[in-house]
Amino acid sequence: MSKLRLLQPQDDAVLEDWRHVHNVIIPTDPLSPEAVRERSGRNHLEVAYLGDLAVGCSTVRPPEDGTATVIARVLPDHRGQGFGELLYASGLARARALGAERIATVVLASNEDGLRFALRRGFTEVERYLLPGDTVPYVDLLLG
Repeated sequence: MSKLRLLQPQDDAVLEDWRHVHNVIIPTDPLSPEAVRERSGRNHLEVAYLGDLAVGCSTVRPPEDGTATVIARVLPDHRGQGFGELLYASGLARARALGAERIATVVLASNEDGLRFALRRGFTEVERYLLPGDTVPYVDLLLG
């Protein structure tokens, strides 16, 4: 089996892979190519590849008031293999390098695997909220 590679999107093909993973994991808020391109300009994005197959992605939102948000996403068929841990570790290192004093994450409430992943790593739930027009809440969590 090939090792997992983490790539920062440098071209439209990798941005599209990031978008695909995001849209599978967050079907309530599908992103357009333009929205992903805009996010790549303000956040640190990575795509996890197993060989040539995108199996996950991550987002690191730079610190605001000392808190950075680290989000790791792994496609359902590839969970439980340590890929989320690698994505999370990379994102956590990036957030710390950006000066984060605290780490937050956000998970769609229907993503039970994602919630378990965050809770097992020491995150605690802070808030649940619905975006306008949504029916599935997001869960904000804070590390520590």
